[in-house]
Amino acid sequence: MDAAAQIFAGGLFQGSLYAVMAVGLALIWTTIGVFNFAHGVLMMLGAYVAWQLTEFGLPFFAVLPLSVLLMAGFGWALQATVVRPLIGRPNIVLVVVITTLAAASLVENGALQIWGPRSKQLPALGDGNTIIFGVGISLHQLTIILVTPFVLLGLWLFLHKTRLGLALRAVAQNEDASLLVGLNVRALYGLAFAISAGLAALAGIFLGGYRFMSPVMGADPLLKALIVVVFGGLSSITGPIFAAYLIGFFEAICSYYFGLYWTPALLFAVLIVTLMIRPQGMFSSKTRGLA
Repeated sequence: MDAAAQIFAGGLFQGSLYAVMAVGLALIWTTIGVFNFAHGVLMMLGAYVAWQLTEFGLPFFAVLPLSVLLMAGFGWALQATVVRPLIGRPNIVLVVVITTLAAASLVENGALQIWGPRSKQLPALGDGNTIIFGVGISLHQLTIILVTPFVLLGLWLFLHKTRLGLALRAVAQNEDASLLVGLNVRALYGLAFAISAGLAALAGIFLGGYRFMSPVMGADPLLKALIVVVFGGLSSITGPIFAAYLIGFFEAICSYYFGLYWTPALLFAVLIVTLMIRPQGMFSSKTRGLA
C-alpha cells in the first residue's frame, strides 16, 4: 500500500507538470499546424521573469499572474516576428521548426547574458511538507497537483464558453471557412501563441520552485512535452492532457521499480511501440479541433 500511494502521488505530480507543459504546445499545433520548438525556452524565460520580479520585491502572489501576462505578450511578439511572415508557405512546418529553434537559441543565450550561468530558484508555492495517506509530499507539489485541474478547466471553459475561444476552435477546425465568415485568423494565431506562452510560463514557474533554474532548463521539458503530444495525439488538446497523466504514472512506476536510469529508455520504448501501432496517437480524434 505504501508503494502504491507513493506511485500515485508521484504520478499525479509528474502528470500535472506534463499537462501544463504540453497543453500549450498542443494548442499551437491544433490551431496553426506547426510545432513551436521555442516552447521550452518560454518555460525557462517565464521562470526567470518571475525570479526577477521577486528580486524587485514584488510579493509572489502578484508575481505569478504578472509573469504569465508578460510571457503571453512575449509569445504574441514571437508569433508576429517569427511565425506570421511564414504563414502560407507550402513548407511552413519545416521552416517554422528551423525559425523557432533559432529563436530558442537566441533567447537562451540572451538569458545567459542577462542572468548568468549560476543556478537560481523561485520561492515554493507552499512551504513545508505534509503527509497524505502515509506518503510525504511537499506543499509545493501538492499545490501543483491541486491547481493544475483548475488551470485546464479554465482553458476548457475559455475555448467552449467565450466568443474568442469559439473563434479559436473554428480556426482549428477549418481556416478557410473561418476566413469566409469574417474571423481575423492572423489575430487568432497571435492569441493562440499568447495563451501557449502564458501556459509555458506557468509550467516554468512550477518547475522553478521545484528544482534549480538555469538558462538551459527548457530542453528537458520541451522533450517531455513533445512526447506527451505525440503519444496523446495531435488532433486535439484533450488527448495530450490524458497522455500527460498516463505518462506521469508510467514514469512513477518505472522510477520506483527500475530506477531513474532506466525510466527514459522505457518511456521511449513505449512511445516507439505506440507510433508503430497507432501513429496518430492514443487519444486522437477523426477531425482536428480544440475539443
